Amino acid sequence: MEAEPTQLQSHNTVKEGRRPHLPGWLKVRPAPAEKYGRVNATLTRLGLVTVCESAKCPNRRECWGRGTATFMICGAVCTRGCKFCSVASGRPNHLDPDEPRRVAEAVRTLGLKYVVITSVTRDDLPDGGAGHFCATVKAIKGLVGNVAVEVLTPDFQGKIQCIIDVVQSGVKVFAHNIETVRRLTPVVRSQADYERSLEVLAVARKHAPEGVYIKSGFMVGLGETFDEVEQALRDLRRVGCDIITIGQYLRPTTQCLPVAEFVPPAKFAQYAELGRRMGFKMVFSGPLVRSSFLAERVLEWDSPAADGINHEP
Repeated sequence: MEAEPTQLQSHNTVKEGRRPHLPGWLKVRPAPAEKYGRVNATLTRLGLVTVCESAKCPNRRECWGRGTATFMICGAVCTRGCKFCSVASGRPNHLDPDEPRRVAEAVRTLGLKYVVITSVTRDDLPDGGAGHFCATVKAIKGLVGNVAVEVLTPDFQGKIQCIIDVVQSGVKVFAHNIETVRRLTPVVRSQADYERSLEVLAVARKHAPEGVYIKSGFMVGLGETFDEVEQALRDLRRVGCDIITIGQYLRPTTQCLPVAEFVPPAKFAQYAELGRRMGFKMVFSGPLVRSSFLAERVLEWDSPAADGINHEP
């Protein structure tokens, strides 16, 4: 199947040295101003960080306009410097012990029924921030009660107990992203490891309580082939992933890797069909799909009326 994308790439490959012109399918939808302002004011008042801002997510206005946000805990500085990410890297500050309470307060203020918690990578901490994840989930559950929590975690350097602690902390979804295909991992996320990420997901699947979903995702448009994407999907299904997200890589800053290709919607539809045939419970595959975009749709899968699979139209 690898030869098939060649003609598409001839029209969508980004010319090196030129500022890329975004194709029409990457147009971001407008956001309702009222809810956007409420989310922005709440985050500012409570001094919270979101990955929406730090990672320059193209969906920020739409998600905030729907009254949702993805909270980023453990500070705003990452100990790693992945080539696709715009989050600041360096030496982080000490953990803020009041941060879990403030996140819970934001969840209550915004009336969220589904919340996504992610973090910077904290290789400087013995547990990689796992305890802070658990404290945040506990604080949310304690203050709000009837809310579903999704966590998107770093790899915790492969420390098994850290993974177990978080997946058993009361979450509905445990997510960890492989970010790209095996071959490109050393370039895209040089301080991470493809096999280690798969092992994180396998451990989470093995120790997850009943009813907890395992989720992962990756970007395309970095130079991967169709066959490599297919193999990544097979790898994720093999370790027990239930939910998968596939989205277009967009260069957040000039210090990040350039875009190799703007993948057309038809190709994303092919990836969604692959995932469907492999047995993923939910597949989100589209140009503007991101790890937590429309994450609350997992509640639809949990409902009696669920049809077995959803994918980004």
